[in-house]
Amino acid sequence: MSQEELVHRCKKGERKAQELLYRQYAGVLFGICLKYSRNKTEAEDNLHDSFMTIYDKIGQYESKGSFEGWIKRITINTVLQKYRQQEYLSVVNENIPDEVIVESNYADIGLPSLLGYIQELPNKYRTTFNLYVLDGYSHKEISQMLGTTVGTSKSNLARARLLLKEKIESKLSQSIIGLVIIIGNCF
Repeated sequence: MSQEELVHRCKKGERKAQELLYRQYAGVLFGICLKYSRNKTEAEDNLHDSFMTIYDKIGQYESKGSFEGWIKRITINTVLQKYRQQEYLSVVNENIPDEVIVESNYADIGLPSLLGYIQELPNKYRTTFNLYVLDGYSHKEISQMLGTTVGTSKSNLARARLLLKEKIESKLSQSIIGLVIIIGNCF
């Protein structure tokens, strides 16, 4: 079945087409949900909510532009709306520089570890970090999406980078200490 036909059948509310749509895009959308969630369970909930929104709004899709891009945007907006309602994204005033330089000597950290550190960030920092660094939104766009100021977006990004740097350095220090203990026990 072509994507055009699949979308058309979903617009008619056909359950088989909705199931096929889910199977086709769940993996991609789950990755997005995982980026914005604190853990796998929360990401699964966000994926479910996103598909409910997609099924509800699919009649608004006018076959202009990428369908996958459209459902990705719906997913991001659904997750952000949920966080706005739960007040995870409250405004914070902190005296943090606009830019925190994170050195790139951490090339051996590994993607799963890095994603784990990102998931551990507080919601407002994780969300801003993901939108800016991973999804390429500007601070102006982020502030509009989250209902905050540009300054808050910049501050949240700087704080997220700082917290990630601290987490990475802490883990590397623990690894080095563990290696020294292992080597010390060998002699």
